[in-house]
Amino acid sequence: MAGHSKWANIQHRKGRQDAARSKLFSKLAKEITVAAKMGDPDPDKNPRLRLAVKEAKSNSCPKDVIERAIKKAMGGDAENYEEIRYEGYGPNGIALVVEAMTDNRNRTASNVRSYFTKAGGDLGQTGSVSFMFDRVGEIMYPLSAGDADSVMLAAIEAGADDVETDEDGHWIYCADTALNEVSSALEASLGESETAKLIWKPQAPTEITDMETAQKLMKLIDTLEDDDDVQNVTGNFDLSDAVAAQL
Repeated sequence: MAGHSKWANIQHRKGRQDAARSKLFSKLAKEITVAAKMGDPDPDKNPRLRLAVKEAKSNSCPKDVIERAIKKAMGGDAENYEEIRYEGYGPNGIALVVEAMTDNRNRTASNVRSYFTKAGGDLGQTGSVSFMFDRVGEIMYPLSAGDADSVMLAAIEAGADDVETDEDGHWIYCADTALNEVSSALEASLGESETAKLIWKPQAPTEITDMETAQKLMKLIDTLEDDDDVQNVTGNFDLSDAVAAQL
């Protein structure tokens, strides 16, 4: 399906198997703390915090980690993080958007640049690749939420723009500014979603059929995501069935 690439599925399964769960929880907690610090510490009154908590729960983040992250923001002793977006090209010219949250811009920029360089890629200026993506809200429901037609109808009534259904579930897309509103409306009709978050959706993903390119790209993405300052990495690619099966 367009937009929701096979890499997302591979990444999800890989994440469940990884031993570095604490690193994931740390990044989720950082987003929660920043969201709570920027607005109200009550998720019901703070859309960004509500979505951050939802994302944490969907990744099985412990309740005490979530509560501690919110209390940290309320205590006033939380670090001052700056949100930065990096854009560049990885192996075979695949466009990548890297979202970071850092307390040291120079450190993060230096690290991200070195990762791209070592992978044979090139870190560009802001806006150099983001025009190939749409900034949208993505809400995911399991297939058990209903058939494609009923989910499509519920999504349209909730104000969504598009729905894509595959063997993994229903993927509902809406304007980035409408994510909280659409997510809340869908909860009333379909129940709670598995995830609801802002993403960079590729407009025209490049299919990767070469195993060597796929391995180099996965290595770069893994290296980026292993950096404590990096929150999300998105690429405008899809993996062929053969390559996905090998990976």
